[in-house]
Amino acid sequence: MKDNLRKGQEHLPYAVPYGKQNISQADIDAVVSVLNSDYLTQGPNVPIFEKSIADKTNATHAVAAHSATAALHIACIALGVGPGDMVWTVPTTFVASANCAIYCGADIDFVDIDPVRYTMCPKALRKKLEQTGKPPKVIIPVHLCGQSADMKAIQKIAKEYGIRIIEDASHGIGASYDNAPVGNCRYSDIAVFSFHPVKIVTTAEGGVATTNSAKLAQSMALARSHGVTRDPELMESNSVGPWHYEQITLGFNYRMTDLQAALGTSQMTRLNKIVERRAKLAARYDEMLQEMPLKTPIQSLNTASSWHLYVIRVDVDRHKTIFEFLQSQNIGVNLHYMPVHLQPFYQRRGFKPGQFPNAEAYAKEAISIPLYYGLTNENQDFVVKNLRTALL
Repeated sequence: MKDNLRKGQEHLPYAVPYGKQNISQADIDAVVSVLNSDYLTQGPNVPIFEKSIADKTNATHAVAAHSATAALHIACIALGVGPGDMVWTVPTTFVASANCAIYCGADIDFVDIDPVRYTMCPKALRKKLEQTGKPPKVIIPVHLCGQSADMKAIQKIAKEYGIRIIEDASHGIGASYDNAPVGNCRYSDIAVFSFHPVKIVTTAEGGVATTNSAKLAQSMALARSHGVTRDPELMESNSVGPWHYEQITLGFNYRMTDLQAALGTSQMTRLNKIVERRAKLAARYDEMLQEMPLKTPIQSLNTASSWHLYVIRVDVDRHKTIFEFLQSQNIGVNLHYMPVHLQPFYQRRGFKPGQFPNAEAYAKEAISIPLYYGLTNENQDFVVKNLRTALL
């Protein structure tokens, strides 16, 4: 790659990155207003941001945390995940979807992905449940690239076995499934979103868990803030003064700051516009790539993707060559994701290659090409031109 960059630019970002935040003047003004206020940590902007998420997803409650990883952790805590429990997720995800169970002292296992959606396969889930005998306490389907897993089918199976569900919707804000917003929790107990800079909208770092259960929302709110409360209804003794607070459970410092929340609230006002632009770029990729020897993403009829990522699949024998060529042309590409069960940490826990063939085949062929709100048609033409050169 260095040979294709001007001297001194070796460590600069790619000219066309695979993802990038979009920050407006309104976003900057929102953050500056917090800097000029009395609150920097969790203050009045956090519930405002939470309400913007609850309103958008049609969920009853939203609980903000400093990252989606933290939100996944407190979601597991709220559902009572602990030592001796089992949690299942998919191998095609970021490691946090599995790590959250380990944080609670639980065990983790995986369900292979559907070869079309790249999300948890309901058939594989049912087969694994029939073969395993003992169901997990919780399953964590992951909505990949902005497209929802088949939650209706997954919930139907989960209900038969008494399994609780956390949707890892980190890629999914602004997406819909079964004619309703992702995150409404119609088919789950809790849904978790990420607001990392390369996501649809950003809080710099941040996550939110949505739920329709007041009890689960309360449990997550306690877990994110040391297990400490000033609510008289939750305290175990009578207040001795206005300073009185109690730690009633073990919690963590997972709170979102007002700076993050103000940025997120401002960004949420543009969510529809951002998703519409991403969808147009994805449709343009579909058109320009249709004659090339690769697979473009397939959207299921009952979903509307938020298009967090645009993933192509190429011939396995040329995957590395194509990936490296695009990088050499100063184009940011990535793999989402290396299968979690093949990470050294999880292989030391007994997982081996060959256990989840769809996830492993996907990882050997998948390339995330640039897709973000600020991607211009000219940028996109440049990506396609170089992809054509690499392929043909």
